[in-house]
Amino acid sequence: MHRMFWRSAASMLTLSLMALVLLSFSISMSSTTPVEAQDPTATPNDPVWIGFSLSREAIQTKEKVRLPIVKNWTFDQDDWSAPNAAHPGKITGIDSCDSKVLITEASKQLFGFTYTITSLQNKTYTTRVSFDLKAVVVCDIVQTAAVAAPAANGTPVAGLPAPVAGSAAGGTFELGGHVDGLTPAAIDAMKRSGMVWVKKQIGPNIPVANIANEIKAIQGNGFKVLFGIVGDKNAVGDAAYVESFGAYAASVAAAGANAIEIWNEPNIDREWPAGQINGANYTKLLASVSVKIRAANPATMIISGAPAPTGFFGAAGCAAGGCNDDAFMQQMAAAGAAQYIDCVGIHYNEGVVSPSARTNAGVRNDYPTNFFDSMINRAKQYFPGKSICFTELGYLSGEGMGAAIPGAFAWAANVTVEQHAAWLAEAATKASARGDVRMMIVWNVNFARWDSDPMGGYAIIRPGGACPACDTLGTVMK
Repeated sequence: MHRMFWRSAASMLTLSLMALVLLSFSISMSSTTPVEAQDPTATPNDPVWIGFSLSREAIQTKEKVRLPIVKNWTFDQDDWSAPNAAHPGKITGIDSCDSKVLITEASKQLFGFTYTITSLQNKTYTTRVSFDLKAVVVCDIVQTAAVAAPAANGTPVAGLPAPVAGSAAGGTFELGGHVDGLTPAAIDAMKRSGMVWVKKQIGPNIPVANIANEIKAIQGNGFKVLFGIVGDKNAVGDAAYVESFGAYAASVAAAGANAIEIWNEPNIDREWPAGQINGANYTKLLASVSVKIRAANPATMIISGAPAPTGFFGAAGCAAGGCNDDAFMQQMAAAGAAQYIDCVGIHYNEGVVSPSARTNAGVRNDYPTNFFDSMINRAKQYFPGKSICFTELGYLSGEGMGAAIPGAFAWAANVTVEQHAAWLAEAATKASARGDVRMMIVWNVNFARWDSDPMGGYAIIRPGGACPACDTLGTVMK
């Protein structure tokens, strides 16, 4: 749900942009029709384009070639903290792809962009550019990014149950909110915002009869209902418990739930047993529960449990305490998870810039989980044919909360309520325009807690009852 997991190391995120332009987002052509560089650039302050320009200049200087036109290019946000086994000195850092750099000369720049640029003559060049855009290296050793290979302590799942077809796939973009009770104020705020989904998190300890009554109440107020169902993390290895958990989820579906998210953030040891955290292990649970839900109600949308957005586990991708979200989703995909879901669940709740931004401009590091588009792309690279469901998306603002923002959340100290409202509306606009985002659940509507877990700072209903985000969201959702 709202549980955060902080990252301290970066891993690669492929954001492949295949373009036939050098310096303008606004031109789009076939790869057989190259385009000359435009001057001035359309986006002179975008760090990705600055990095591309620096790369192009470095290639021309080092390789003594001219690149006024290129055939295509891609970039990755990359991690060079692991020694490059292909380098004579086995060095780390940005220049570990340059065989001429000695170990005594190795840079301490461990993270940045990797560019791949293909000329009209089909010659491919690789460069690295630091996030601060101060260091550029033209590579003569190509190192595969760490997350590109399985980063797991396990093997693909065999013997999963046969998938069962459902009828919930597809549909247009819809907005919703996670509530702490569907109060009259929450109902009013959600309707003003253009929301049609109510999300609540439940567990098997809540009687299905109570859930059935809640579904009727929510739907009676004109909303669809999404339940995130979470069980006992210490029992997920017990086949009998998994069977019981699946039967409970099926009962919730039979009671009329419009959507079910199976588990929550199963890539960290807060939600899954340490030492057993692996996308393949989660897929076993997902598959078992999915077929039961399908049998009970084929119209219930099935969403995979959104992993916690994190790069805490570094270049290896996984450790006993958890997995980076992209590594975890890669493991899920390899294990066959796609055939059991309608939508890929993801979370995004650590932004301190607008959803259109590609850099934090010094406020935070530029790790991919800090950005709206990057979070979508982290899922799409492993589930390219599936819709994306933000089962949590929110911005934290401590403005008006009456006490200082908790220290662990100091990264959000300067986010205002005005930005909070504007960025939620922009996220909804961008999500709707993409065409591959099925749902965006705002975290949250009316939680009030303000302590070590500052839920109230994410709420669209602010202290005193005002709801600026209701107006911004309502405007764009019209």
